[in-house]
Amino acid sequence: MAQRSQATIILAPALDADKAAALQLTPVSRETEARLDAYVALLLQWQAKTNLVAPSTLANLWTRHIADSLQLLKIAPTARRWLDFGSGGGFPGVVLACAMAEVEGGHVTLVERNAKKAAFLREALRVTGAPGTVILADIGDNVDSFPQDVDCITARAVAPLHQLISFAEPLLRPGAKALFLKGQDVEAELTEATKYWKLSPRLHASLTGGQGWIVELDAIERQDQSAQTPTGTRHDRN
Repeated sequence: MAQRSQATIILAPALDADKAAALQLTPVSRETEARLDAYVALLLQWQAKTNLVAPSTLANLWTRHIADSLQLLKIAPTARRWLDFGSGGGFPGVVLACAMAEVEGGHVTLVERNAKKAAFLREALRVTGAPGTVILADIGDNVDSFPQDVDCITARAVAPLHQLISFAEPLLRPGAKALFLKGQDVEAELTEATKYWKLSPRLHASLTGGQGWIVELDAIERQDQSAQTPTGTRHDRN
């Protein structure tokens, strides 16, 4: 415990400055800020025993991960029911749940295949009081069991775009949308995805800078009903 506390003390000045920068980009209420503070404190405690985020990003946790997640709310401002594929350390799922605590009927379902990370996600929801449910499962094998009435499907650094689309397609009802956070290879991923899917994507440059992008989709149709999308691998961007 002492080592973790010492690490947190060392990071504190950088985290304070980074938090201020992040909340300028993506302002939240005092209540949501308090929930996010509790979440960050918990993440720093667990980070020592479970690799939740890349250690090199800890000093920029608020901009690199939290603001990166909060910006999705501007693209889907009326969404209340969210489904997050491969939630990992809680981005964007737990961050969105912290914001949804102030929305009537707000709820986030977080899907994670790693048992240790799923345990962290449950504890994060408990500590913050954020409305959410954690499902311990592989995404591809369990899509039919996920909530069918979601307003927005999200994923961050989980799998190639064409695979994420195959997961989302059965759940994307009229009026719903998918928001997938991607990096500098987004154009190549879109090119690959259009081999299998008819898409009209909208690209949003990340508010947090760098070469991040958000792919917004509200309609998905197979190019060939008999075509099968290839299996991809998980991309750990956290």
